[in-house]
Amino acid sequence: MEYRKLGNTDIEVPVICLGTMTWGQQNTEAEAHEQLNYAVDERGIRFIDTAEIYPVPPTGELQGTTERYIGSWLKDRTDREDLFIASKVAAAGFITTRSVGDRPRLDKKSITDAIDGTLERLQTDYVDLYQIHWPERKTNFFGPRAYEHNETDDSTPIAETLEALDELVKAGKVKHIGVSNETPWGVNEYLRIAKEENLPRIVSIQNQYSLTNRTFEIGLSEIAIKEQVGLLAYSSLNMGVLTGKYLDGAKPAGARFTETMRNSERYNPPHAEPVTRKYVEVARKYDLSPAEMALAFVAAQRFTTSVIIGATKMDQLKSCIDAGELTLSEELLADIQAIYHVHPDPTV
Repeated sequence: MEYRKLGNTDIEVPVICLGTMTWGQQNTEAEAHEQLNYAVDERGIRFIDTAEIYPVPPTGELQGTTERYIGSWLKDRTDREDLFIASKVAAAGFITTRSVGDRPRLDKKSITDAIDGTLERLQTDYVDLYQIHWPERKTNFFGPRAYEHNETDDSTPIAETLEALDELVKAGKVKHIGVSNETPWGVNEYLRIAKEENLPRIVSIQNQYSLTNRTFEIGLSEIAIKEQVGLLAYSSLNMGVLTGKYLDGAKPAGARFTETMRNSERYNPPHAEPVTRKYVEVARKYDLSPAEMALAFVAAQRFTTSVIIGATKMDQLKSCIDAGELTLSEELLADIQAIYHVHPDPTV
């Protein structure tokens, strides 16, 4: 498995990261532990990504279950220092179990409450990477293209958020910080303020990037490369859509969009099905599974540090990890680019 530098640090992480957001919803605790044991002990995937709101779809009843599953696994391990564990703090939206009310902010109190809850659930003293799950300010994340300016936006200033994160770093609760679902302006602002105020510098950005949503390339890719803020790509299979399993109206048992239609309009709109089919056909042309090709494509990008995979079954997990060891041919990449030239970003 290839390892790559994380941002401007000397830390190396595997090109495949174990995602966990189904644990507690589609996967039991025993299944979560089975995935962890296989990925870490048998395949050397020592990079684990989670979040305080997991599992998804997020609910007040289940929130934090995923971190608890990781914690119950972690407590019996003796190799904590060899693992790289990332989690996220959420802003306004889904959180219902913190003491700060219905609208958690990215201020000192909310972030401190969040990290303390995360560390308790994970049964560890620190996380290696702590990420802002999405901006508190009103902007175009989670899919929308356009930015609609709002003069009444009263979100926590990024400088205040960085100051709160700085305290966590100094306290030893957090080693490094990153952002997620951010825009080019947001990334630049985090970098600018960190430099001017001598505050922690973000080392990563966790955004969606896939064959059918390559909008990261428009502005963020240049920043990621030039400023050494590596992409941790999520939903690179479009919630399983790019495997081809939903083609022709199929509803496989246990699959995410069979169980719930949440986000189906974002990841699996009807107009994107013909494009998905084209990518599936390219994969089969080169004797690859569609999932392996889709993940290997994301991993091949210069701005990508790691691809976050998620699986509900062990055979899916093994195939996703295998993708991190693939090198796609120039001919295959040319076929992908030919499709993209005619059908760019149909799932945005």
